[in-house]
Amino acid sequence: MTAIHQGEILNRTGARVGTIGQGGHGGHTANVLAELDLLAALLDSRWRIPGTSIRFGLDALVGLVPVLGDAATGIVSAYIVLRARNVGAGNGLVARMLGNVLLDTLVGSVPILGSIFDVYFKANNRNITLLRRHINK
Repeated sequence: MTAIHQGEILNRTGARVGTIGQGGHGGHTANVLAELDLLAALLDSRWRIPGTSIRFGLDALVGLVPVLGDAATGIVSAYIVLRARNVGAGNGLVARMLGNVLLDTLVGSVPILGSIFDVYFKANNRNITLLRRHINK
């Protein structure tokens, strides 16, 4: 999860992603990345199963509701991809991110097994990692 510490935006590992209020495009990108990272973590890894290192989020929980649950989380995941596009993700990266969302939505729609898949696949966290790599190039 992204955190804000003394004006710096830090990623899950504590590495500096950006600074709040930093001028120009970089500050905006860092803020959007921090926002998307929080949203992805909420969807994919917000909670931990006690006694394990297995993390899950709203995607796995809401996905238990047939059809509507996965459709709803698929829309939120598509929003993440749209915002990634707005901060400079190219066509190839957007296609790969949409592929992750499509796979997550399709397989996730299978009752019970789909939610188990959601716990392990974590499409949104994958997409944020892809976006972060792209931005850091």
